[in-house]
Amino acid sequence: MKKLPVFTLGVEEEYQIIDPVTRDLRSHLSKIVDGAKIILNDQVKAEMHQSVVEVGTNICNNIKEAEAEIKTLRSVIVDLADKQGLIVGGAGTHPFSNWQDQHITDDPRYHNIVNELQDAARSNVIFGMHCHVGIENRELGLQLMNQATYFLPHIFALSTNSPFWEGRKTGYKSYRTKVFDKFPRTGLPEYFDSLSAYENYLETLVKTNCIDNPKKIWWDLRLHPFYDTIEFRITDMSLTVQETMCIVAIIQAVVAKLYKLSLHNMSFNIYRLALIKENKFRAARYGIEGNMIDFGLQKEVETKMLILELIDFIDDVVDELGSREQINYVHTILKNGTGADKQLAIFEQTNDMTKVVDFITGEFSKGL
Repeated sequence: MKKLPVFTLGVEEEYQIIDPVTRDLRSHLSKIVDGAKIILNDQVKAEMHQSVVEVGTNICNNIKEAEAEIKTLRSVIVDLADKQGLIVGGAGTHPFSNWQDQHITDDPRYHNIVNELQDAARSNVIFGMHCHVGIENRELGLQLMNQATYFLPHIFALSTNSPFWEGRKTGYKSYRTKVFDKFPRTGLPEYFDSLSAYENYLETLVKTNCIDNPKKIWWDLRLHPFYDTIEFRITDMSLTVQETMCIVAIIQAVVAKLYKLSLHNMSFNIYRLALIKENKFRAARYGIEGNMIDFGLQKEVETKMLILELIDFIDDVVDELGSREQINYVHTILKNGTGADKQLAIFEQTNDMTKVVDFITGEFSKGL
């Protein structure tokens, strides 16, 4: 049996910097980023809003390397925030912060985005986790992207962790995606039948001044314009390391499984985006608690059942990837709920948004 190639991983997380007294988002005035750069070099950077810190792993050969790096990154940012009298949390949105109060990072790139997108950019105070999976053959990478789009709602449902917005219970398990929908070139990726068609699309947008560089394609999943990776961008920022690594392991295994099918001249069905959008809405609204559509059966099925079917689908590549421990954590998420379910439970018990923030910041450091 032919061995799988190494599906390298790169993981990016976006952290909330929080005032321990008010529990509101707080500008760190780049002190955390500047301090982290001394220790982590290019693995940390400021985001558009000053209350956000983005970190990224180096290129990792397997899930264990990626997990060790995420633990280090979280630990360093927690320590540096503590020195500034600040705390750190992981969730897709802050429970009650007002975007109007957030300062924009003084950087030409961000000023340009705000100038173009106005309040859509200013209000984009959201936090995600992005996962890159290495694929050297970009033509094949594009085909795998087309096929992997079907699984985005399943993965997204597991990550839902943003039920509140500006002090309101939104009724969504992930309101983050609703905020981000205001940006152009977001949502599920277009279908492209070839790499040249994809590259022509990018060139057209740059040539016509729609974008100044191809990274301004902010889809839920994209063949990265500069790196030989497929980048999954749909997920909310996770509460804990364990949740992040479970989702990363599932993403890596989906790519590996689709690659394995390609070795046997097989591929996963391509479904219409209009159908997959229905499942994405259900994932955003209900997380893992609702139903999604099984397009093969053409009927509603419990989302948890579809996620278990996904786990079965990828099972034959998991041991070779060395990620069974991380994948098995999915059963804990299905049993105990996603970050959104836990946040909502705390609010139900306390009716106090500051207690929800305390929960988010408390969970952030678990397992470090």
